[in-house]
Amino acid sequence: MSASELYIGLMSGTSLDGIDGVLADFSGSHCVVTHHASAPFAPELRAELMALNTSGIDELHRAALAGNALSQAYAQVVQTLLEQSGLAGSSIRAIGAHGQTVRHRPQEFDGTGYTLQLGNPALLAERTGITVVADFRSRDVAAGGQGAPLVPAFHQGVFGRAGETVLVLNIGGISNLSVLGADGSVLGFDCGPGNALMDYWCQRHTGQAFDAGGAWAASGKVLPELLASLLDEPFLHKPPPKSTGRDLFNPAWLAHHLQPFEKANPVDVQATLTEYTASACSISANSYKNNGEIMAVCGGGALNAHLMARLQAACPGVQVTATDTLGLPALQVEAAAFAWLARQALHGRPGNLASVTGAAGARVLGAVYPA
Repeated sequence: MSASELYIGLMSGTSLDGIDGVLADFSGSHCVVTHHASAPFAPELRAELMALNTSGIDELHRAALAGNALSQAYAQVVQTLLEQSGLAGSSIRAIGAHGQTVRHRPQEFDGTGYTLQLGNPALLAERTGITVVADFRSRDVAAGGQGAPLVPAFHQGVFGRAGETVLVLNIGGISNLSVLGADGSVLGFDCGPGNALMDYWCQRHTGQAFDAGGAWAASGKVLPELLASLLDEPFLHKPPPKSTGRDLFNPAWLAHHLQPFEKANPVDVQATLTEYTASACSISANSYKNNGEIMAVCGGGALNAHLMARLQAACPGVQVTATDTLGLPALQVEAAAFAWLARQALHGRPGNLASVTGAAGARVLGAVYPA
């Protein structure tokens, strides 16, 4: 393997379930993930990252320390990947480190807005001795874009099929869809909530971090009036380009919609939230489907059997499957995408697609912290 074409990608998404890391080899015609490692967040770090999604006391100080802690955790995942592969850090060209999104408000307030991913890439470079590329989203936002999603260009290279439209649905805390056209065109946008609301409700009422396999939701019944209220959210019906996050889909937003349903059984609310995620995704997918299409699902949502079944029911005529069937396991896709974005940056190539984010044009993304 050529050292210059080995990259590590690190992703910690809005689900706040932990870190996924991959070692990716780009020496051939396609990205090949050779190793994968994951690590849960320490409970105190997860709680702090969740709290920093909203304004609070001394948040600049707390955010800086959380960024340090996140980078230390990233460094441990990098070490695990190196141990798995038997490689030295000097064999790796760069690390693509996404960071932890705690605010995402593109085009708001002053017309430019901002997106903020916590982390300390300088510290990560120090701890690993490897060049780090980070802060991928802000340049796209500065160019008038949404800063998200950034994965569709990578999806095209990995999952695109000549003469066939392929849909790639990532379900992390937030869900986003890539439309890989049969003609080579690429579209992409955030659909709405992914696991964020389901995980929050599950943790609150069962003490579990998530609804494993969707079993709890499957034991409840959907509340039609609550579902209708949730589906009234304007974001779902806004045309792309569009992106969102916990700034919108958060516990306060959910509490507002639940006010008329205070006596509802919690399991029925969970069933409804799962149906809501499936509905938000299917509204988007059904706008772009053609006969014979496939929708490949990645992210933690691909492991939720009940959610996958509800997606299939909501998208008739489309084969809903995990990206594993197309050659890249569901939990490796986003981390691999940020390895690819790091490579794009070091080669001076654009990482965004203006057709996806709405930016003024193609831009090289990411700030580089040399080893």
